[in-house]
Amino acid sequence: MENEPYAGYRGLPPLVGLLPMSQAAEIGLSVEDAVARLKRLHWAFKRLHGVFVTRLTAMPIYELKMAFSLHAFYCAEHVAALAARVQEMRQPPYGLDAAPHAALEIFFDEIAAAPAPEALVLGIYDAALPALVRGLERFLRETHRLFDFPSFRAARWALLETREMAEYGDAAARCLMSAEKRLELAPWREALAQALAAAGDLDGAAAPAGAAPERQFSAAPPRFDPVPRRDERFRDPYNMAVNAEAFLFDERIPAWPKTLMLYFKRMREIDVPEMIAGILAETGGQPWEYYRDLTRQLWDEARHAMMGEVGFAALGLDWRQVPLPITWSLTLNTQLAPRERHAVLYAIEQGLMPRPHGKEGEWRIALASSDRLAALMQDYDWADEVLHARLGRKWLVPEFGSQSEALAAGDRAWSQVLGGWREWREQGLTAHHNWWPDLYRAACAQRGVIPDPDLLAYATSYEATRPDLKAVAG
Repeated sequence: MENEPYAGYRGLPPLVGLLPMSQAAEIGLSVEDAVARLKRLHWAFKRLHGVFVTRLTAMPIYELKMAFSLHAFYCAEHVAALAARVQEMRQPPYGLDAAPHAALEIFFDEIAAAPAPEALVLGIYDAALPALVRGLERFLRETHRLFDFPSFRAARWALLETREMAEYGDAAARCLMSAEKRLELAPWREALAQALAAAGDLDGAAAPAGAAPERQFSAAPPRFDPVPRRDERFRDPYNMAVNAEAFLFDERIPAWPKTLMLYFKRMREIDVPEMIAGILAETGGQPWEYYRDLTRQLWDEARHAMMGEVGFAALGLDWRQVPLPITWSLTLNTQLAPRERHAVLYAIEQGLMPRPHGKEGEWRIALASSDRLAALMQDYDWADEVLHARLGRKWLVPEFGSQSEALAAGDRAWSQVLGGWREWREQGLTAHHNWWPDLYRAACAQRGVIPDPDLLAYATSYEATRPDLKAVAG
């Protein structure tokens, strides 16, 4: 082994195992060429992030709303990592936000403007993400793994999560797309392929071929839709019959029934990504770190909703029987400016920190219930909310000058919001049916215990108490 060419000491792999010496002697991309590729990949991740956040709120399909939350976070992370690498390569960070080719701008504009979930899924997951995977794979093959290792590492990380996104999207497309719908969208899908060909593929590594297609869906610029939408499984979305916070604060109620309300509260947090997405979509001029941090919070809140979903499933309960309201995200998105919404969110996050009724209090309820899943859920939920409060202090407090001013701004903004349980009932949007007894009976049946008559009769509604900020989200 010691006499073999390119072998290390006693046969140790040379070049720390990154690649054989024979491959290391091959020529890879120059700095200029590598930067050109990285800029395109960076721009593509940034455009995809924009598509995910602008379409999340109005996406009615719950599973896609959650997927968009995660995939937006992946994109935000890779935008930051690739921009940081470009700035290390003797290149000023100019042109990172400029479309590298007019045909690529049409490509992403068309996807952003796709009119229905099926077309949106096709555009993102059947066109954009496979092209991004292709570009990352080509970059990893063609850049020098040793000489350009920082770029190689950033692209390898990006490829791992981009493939994950693409695999999810492939499964989603198979579930959602009928043969008839694919046939209907085939000309548009071909136009997307034409745009990529005209641009020399997403990464610019291929020879440009043909002209850019005519705009179809994006003939008019796409706009953010602030109205949250849910699919048909979500019943009675204006129902505010049960004040979950009053229930949790009531010391007369045992811990185990309170875990049911904790699962409800967690899944109710679907509305927080719906609101944060609007802040991201409608706020310009901030450093990318701002968008990355808020997208992290958006994804965390989506995780919290799925925690509640897991809790209901673990108990053998059907979450579709519990009204999960859209009222918070709807009123904030349609009545407040993005900065005001962020102030309300910050006031909520800060309100969840104090004892005994904040996040630590919810964790202690879960511990007392002997429901280990609920305790684990609340343990991580509490950790996330501490981070979110810190993010608010990082980005919002400097805008207002002090924490007290930021909190006061959140209170003022919330007090300006019009609409509530009475108005929704008067408009015929809901009867505010008290769903708690049915949920409690179903949970008791699963456990094989007899329901407590007092708990069956228990209901604290918004008719009796107007909720404060802590009673609306988190």
